[in-house]
Amino acid sequence: MERYPYKLDQDDFSGIVLTRMRTPAKFPQRLSAIFLVVLAVIPATNLERMIVVAKVHRVAAAPLNLTQHKVSLANGKSFQLNLPEDFEIKVAAEGLKRVRFMAKSPDNRIFVTDMFNLTDNKKGVVYILEQFDEKTKRFKKVTTFLSNLRNPNSVAFYTDKNGIEWFYLALTDRLVRYKYAPGSIKPSGQAEVLATFPDYGLGYKYGGWHLTRTISVGGNDKLYISVGSSCNACEEKEDVRASIIEMDPDGKNQRHFARGLRNAVGLRWIDGQLFATNMGADHLGLDRPADTMGLIKDGTNYGWPYCFQANSRIYIDPKLNPRGAKFDCRPVPPLSVSLPAHGAPLGLEYFDQQSKEELNDSFLVALHGSTNKRIGRGYKVVRVAKGSSRQEDFITGFLQNGVVNGRPCDIFRAGPDSFFLTDDKGGVVYYVYRRS
Repeated sequence: MERYPYKLDQDDFSGIVLTRMRTPAKFPQRLSAIFLVVLAVIPATNLERMIVVAKVHRVAAAPLNLTQHKVSLANGKSFQLNLPEDFEIKVAAEGLKRVRFMAKSPDNRIFVTDMFNLTDNKKGVVYILEQFDEKTKRFKKVTTFLSNLRNPNSVAFYTDKNGIEWFYLALTDRLVRYKYAPGSIKPSGQAEVLATFPDYGLGYKYGGWHLTRTISVGGNDKLYISVGSSCNACEEKEDVRASIIEMDPDGKNQRHFARGLRNAVGLRWIDGQLFATNMGADHLGLDRPADTMGLIKDGTNYGWPYCFQANSRIYIDPKLNPRGAKFDCRPVPPLSVSLPAHGAPLGLEYFDQQSKEELNDSFLVALHGSTNKRIGRGYKVVRVAKGSSRQEDFITGFLQNGVVNGRPCDIFRAGPDSFFLTDDKGGVVYYVYRRS
């Protein structure tokens, strides 16, 4: 018999017990479960119990086998995307512009933002996607809900304690909300401005291009809004930059939830916790810093611009914080998932244990891709098992032989084994699903 050096979740054991525990961090990341046959519990000291284990069975998850799937668009463009062999991909909506993030309304319609193009403009639109045809896998109807918007990136819905439904819209310079009526094709009433944001520093001449604002509604009846930095690497003038702020649904009681996040575009509230993607800076070479994804903890400073993450370690930025003179990077926690530098992670989605093997208890993350396609990073969707730092390809082919066929942006779960995926270069919304 061998003595197992990790604590179990259960408080007590007696007799022979078959139990399951989380994969210990020092074990290989591809383990899907660890089963322990507990034969006895040795009387513990006043510090901790010692558990004798007869055998540890390590069950590895099956690797994803990606196969080619042909995509044909109405504009005549055709290419191959690679997905797990049990999955299929269809075009659910097309002919849009810079289509971005999605949300479901209280009456089960899909709302999606469209920023028009890469410039700072007021040509943005919010669309309603409805009447999804299960046979063709397409939306029969695409309706303009709002237009002439300044870079709309993200929308959300919330029903308050009085039963009033609200539609929230995050623009570059402000966060607004409207009262929402089920079945409506335009907002009712005037926009209520809940917060304003700095709106300069949006051109490449500033070294940054962070004009997006993302909103997520927490299960704690709070709003979370991410505001990117004004630059690639600098000391900000405005306190709200490079942060996630929290506020009440009416905009009151605003405070910093987290700081030091250079550009946390993807936000998702999952099981009472806030998860985010974050993009590293561009001045430290091709392989540093890492782009990241993980749980965001209340009151934490994640170090930008003075610190950066590479793999699972935090380092001092030699340009902004030489020898750590301006900021102590030692307390800065790394995010749990270190992604390749310049991959540009955006949307993320979580699939719980109702999903089958490929998606069970996993995140999918959309890697938008570097603005310099020669770097070749990103342009795909990756899977990350919950509690793991290892990622593997789930959808590839958006970049082939120097040709960009699309740039993944947001992932929105449609069912246990299906989701919508936006491509903000091709103006396409894809539907990805497991074949029956």
